[in-house]
Amino acid sequence: MAKLWGGRFQKSAEAWVDEFGASIGFDQQLVLEDIEGSVAHVTMLGAQGILPAEDVAKILEGLAQLKQRAEAGELEFSIANEDIHLNLEKMLIDLIGPVGGKLHTGRSRNDQVATDMHLFLKKRVPEVIGLIENFQKTIVKQAEQHVETIAPGYTHLQRAQPISFAHHLMVYFWQLQRDKERFSESMKRIDILPLGAGAMAGTTFPIDRLKSAELLGFADVYANSMDAVSDRDFIVEFLSNSALLMTHLSRFAEEIIIWSTDEFKFIELDDAFSTGSSIMPQKKNPDMAELIRGKAGRAFGNLMGLLTVLKGTPLTYNKDMQEDKEGMFDTMETVLGSLKIFEGMIRTMLVNTERLHSAVHSDFSNATELADYLATKGMPFREAHEVTGKLVFTCIQKGIYLLDLPLEEMKKESDLIDEDIYEVLAPEAAVRRRNSLGGTGFEQVKIQLAKANELL
Repeated sequence: MAKLWGGRFQKSAEAWVDEFGASIGFDQQLVLEDIEGSVAHVTMLGAQGILPAEDVAKILEGLAQLKQRAEAGELEFSIANEDIHLNLEKMLIDLIGPVGGKLHTGRSRNDQVATDMHLFLKKRVPEVIGLIENFQKTIVKQAEQHVETIAPGYTHLQRAQPISFAHHLMVYFWQLQRDKERFSESMKRIDILPLGAGAMAGTTFPIDRLKSAELLGFADVYANSMDAVSDRDFIVEFLSNSALLMTHLSRFAEEIIIWSTDEFKFIELDDAFSTGSSIMPQKKNPDMAELIRGKAGRAFGNLMGLLTVLKGTPLTYNKDMQEDKEGMFDTMETVLGSLKIFEGMIRTMLVNTERLHSAVHSDFSNATELADYLATKGMPFREAHEVTGKLVFTCIQKGIYLLDLPLEEMKKESDLIDEDIYEVLAPEAAVRRRNSLGGTGFEQVKIQLAKANELL
């Protein structure tokens, strides 16, 4: 089959070479974006008098038919036509005759493909933002039920201090808030149109790029034609934002996995988000959380892949840049799927409040309360730290906890300790007293939730 660009060539490539160079296997995902861009382009050509009205009408009619068939999944793509652009152009010519070849007047595949990818992200990044916000709402709803549920807080995966379980959940709300803001801010770079830049130097035809931008709903056009066809910053930014989002989801997934173990038993995941074992009947595995944790690696790899492609490409377009699409498609699918799954996992998650209560009453996470208690009575904090450490060691030797230690034992280390220490050491009191701005105190958590609801 003769190539649409083959006039200069005297020899055709072998089929396996065509297959290696073709992108239609993946860029067919841009079929609707490519048609949308073509509709705007030919409409602009007609408005500028570059093409006669009858040709424009015929091309638009053909594109409408191709769109209808595309939406019905009826288009058959060919490796021989390399990519989505040439496939659609060949289909259009077959459908309406040689006039279909006029569609490409005043443009190149270079500005065409860049336009397609801008359109792809312009449509789908708002979907990502919407799913993030939906997930945030679910986190807030769970947190509102557990403001006064006390849980162990950890550093180094060792019990550190008692906290409100809601306070812990809300960490992920704020991480997602930053993710949402990054995606929202990136829309400024996505919402710029490269169409009309041609291969790299613009065109001699009297096109109206601003008209094309208006037709496609873009806020601006690229000011430099070479930049327009070579820029992939907007994709890198999407991949970078997605990688950080997946980092946050992976960290949350790690905690979900840990919390659902028999050793912790802080939560139980719904059956819909768990799987069993083919050999061990008792198993209930947190597979969806594990998959999200694993899929974070895909997002990281796609980001590094595109950065590596771009770092050595001179201006303007190079065939290397064909490698910009698969990672973008894969990351978009990964992010959308992960957000939907995680929201359902948290919405249906059961919190084992009895287990959490038991956990905070059988550890030394209230030790800081004792050190602070001594410091408020005038003892230098470093000395208070040492006294508390000695009392913890005494408890360890006796197999008990600070709340179990008799007052006389405590007074052996410091006369400053009085009967009120047992009220101070109660986990509920320890959490309630941490009422500094942004702290885990119940009132502060309620303020935090109110702020979150305002943002939503």
